[in-house]
Parts: sequence; structure tokens; C-alpha cells
Amino acid sequence: MRAFHRAAHRLHAATPASRDRAVDALRAFAILGVVLGHWLVTALVAADGGLHTTSPLQHMPRLAPVSWLFQTLAVFFLVGGHVAAHSRATARARGDSYAVWLRSRLTRLLRPVAALLVLWAVAATALLLTGASLPTVHALLSLALSPLWFLLVFAALTAATPLVARLNPLWPLVVVLHVDLFRFGLHQGPAWLGWVNLGAGWLVPYTLGAAWARGELRSRLSAWSLLLGGTAATAALVTWAGYPASMVGVPGSRISNLNPPTLAAVTFGLAQCGLALLLRDRLRRATARPAVWAAVAVANLSAMTIYLWHQTAMMATTATGLLAGRLPGLHTPPGSLTWVAYRIAWLPVFALVLAVCWAAFRHHEQVRRRPGDRGPRILHRHHPGGTAGTASAPRSGAGSPRPAAPDGGPPPRTRSHA
Repeated sequence: MRAFHRAAHRLHAATPASRDRAVDALRAFAILGVVLGHWLVTALVAADGGLHTTSPLQHMPRLAPVSWLFQTLAVFFLVGGHVAAHSRATARARGDSYAVWLRSRLTRLLRPVAALLVLWAVAATALLLTGASLPTVHALLSLALSPLWFLLVFAALTAATPLVARLNPLWPLVVVLHVDLFRFGLHQGPAWLGWVNLGAGWLVPYTLGAAWARGELRSRLSAWSLLLGGTAATAALVTWAGYPASMVGVPGSRISNLNPPTLAAVTFGLAQCGLALLLRDRLRRATARPAVWAAVAVANLSAMTIYLWHQTAMMATTATGLLAGRLPGLHTPPGSLTWVAYRIAWLPVFALVLAVCWAAFRHHEQVRRRPGDRGPRILHRHHPGGTAGTASAPRSGAGSPRPAAPDGGPPPRTRSHA
């Protein structure tokens, strides 16, 4: 513990005062919410000689409010838009081309994916060769690779940052409104029409993040408007317009709020963004404590590794547990609150297996600096006031800790601390 506190204090001291730590805290919160949400609402039931995917929300609809706590993707897109807008402005200031900027960001985002794909290609082949049923392998692959949809959307929005950074969030919100009107109100349009919302729906919080980067959401009035307006709109849509109360997909449900996003999911995301903006000052004060900041920084350095491997950690635990028989909360149908209690008891085990995955695969995300690579002399920094800024990179000792990069990926390859 003494070593941890010493390292935390070094990291705290090495972080520039100009860095907006609330941005990193919100990203860490969003990742944690997604991970815990998936672990709580996803069940692999052992039956008929295989594993089948189901959800406690399918059997206990009254637990839908649980999804309100852990469906935090809107916060991630809010932070993503904020950081991408800052990053692009800084890249232009130092003369980097769009291609150089985009390659840097997508490399940090997509590099960890290769290891996941290779491992599951080998695992799926081995399962089929050893007699596992095709439905079981399909269920496992669907869960393991489900995080990739998010990365594809996030990568597309990142690439479009120069075009959408100044887009008013009302425009994609209007697109979502009209798509849902055709789908659910008029029952017209082709079957693929709903997938327009996959881009438009997440573009709403992304453009809000870009507006935050421009300093347009500084006032508490703006945050309260998003929180109260989004909450009221979501309540109205669920109560009177027939939208599901669950903010995640539920097997067997006629409508999913998430796949693709509906108007209710988007208005719920607006409320989440408002709450996130209201919490900025509290998060800055909390992360001023070295121990808290160290935890947030580590989570940001490994954000994609944690996100990509959390489902694999759950499935590895489930598959290994079959050696001991059908264990409650792990292989049994999620039809009662007893199952929920057992599942909560399994969460530390999932976290331990995820830690093993993190130790094995984090190097794919945390790219090491090549010897002699001094990197750029201009650094991007978060500014609490909402304006982008640059600063000359001061020299630092080789033994100093390196805090998290602005995009949650590896630290910038420089001699200073971004």
C-alpha cells in the first residue's frame, strides 16, 4: 500500500494542473457502467447440452431500472466528442494533416481488437472440433464480439469529427425522431430504416461533447435543461408512446431501445449527459486526491482492453464453472431475485478473471515509445474552462509516471506528461 501511495502521489504531481480530470473520470465511469451492466443483465444458461443466452430482464421486467444505472454509452460518446474536438484543434495548431491525426486516433482505438479476434477465432475452432454445438459457439461468439459494434460506430464518428464538430445536436435528434415516427407511428419504411439511428442516435451525445469542448455548455442551466428535459421526454415516451422501460436489449422483446437506438434511448442519453455535466466540479475535486486519480488514470490507460475483454472474462468463468456442475447465478435460469443475489456474488470472480485478461493483453493498447522517439513538442491538454489549448512540452525525468492519454489510449509519445 505504501508503494501504491507513493506511485499515486508521483502520478498526481506529474499531471499538469491544466488537465480536466473530470473528463477522464467520466470516461472511467462510463466503461465501468457498461461492464457491470453486461455482467448483471446477461446470463448463459446451461441446458440441452449447451449454453444459451438470456437475461434476467426477460424474466423479471420489474428490474428494468437496473438498466438505467448501467447503460452509460451516452456518457462515453459525450466524452469522445469532447476529446476528439480538442484533439483535432490541437493537431491543426501544430500542422498535422487530417490523415496523420486520424491514423493516430484509430490506431489507439482499434489496435487492441486484433488480439480479441485472433483468440476467439482459435477458441471457436477448438470448440467446434471438440464437439461443442453450433448454437453454443454462436452464443459465445455473439457475446464476445458484441463490443465491436460500439467501436465501429465510435471510429466512424471520430473520422467525421471535422464535419460534425460544429453540428447542432438538434439535427441528429430530429433525424431519430422522424425515423421512429415512420417505424412506430406510421409503420412505414423499409426494415433497415431503424439502423439510420445507429449513427444519428449516438451523434447526439457526440456533438454535445464537441459543444462542450467549444465552451457552449459551461452553465449549470444548460446541464439542468438536458437532465430535466431528457428525463421528462423519456418518461413520456415510456409511459404513453409504448417504448420499453429497459434501456438495454431484452431477448424476445418486440422493441429494443438499444439495437438500434430509439428516440427513448437518445432522450435518456440527453439526461445522462446533463447529469455528467452537473457532476464536473465534484469529479474534479474527487480526482484531486492522488489515490482516486491514480485509479482513474489506470482505467483510462486500459479502457479499450477492459471494454473488449469483459465479456470474455464472464464467459471464461462460466465455462470453467461447468466443471463443478450447474452453479447458481452462473448457469441457472435468471428467474428470481435469488439468482440476482448469486450473480452479484460472482462479480468479484468476473473482475479477477478480467484482471488476468488485462495483464495478458494490455500491452496491445499501451504502446511503448521507441527508443530515440522524442515525439511532438506540442501537447494537447484538457482545460476545465472548455477551451482547447496547447503548451510547449517541458522535459521530465525518465522515471516519472505517465498519466492517461486524453483519448483513453496510450500516453502520447513525448518527453512530458499530457
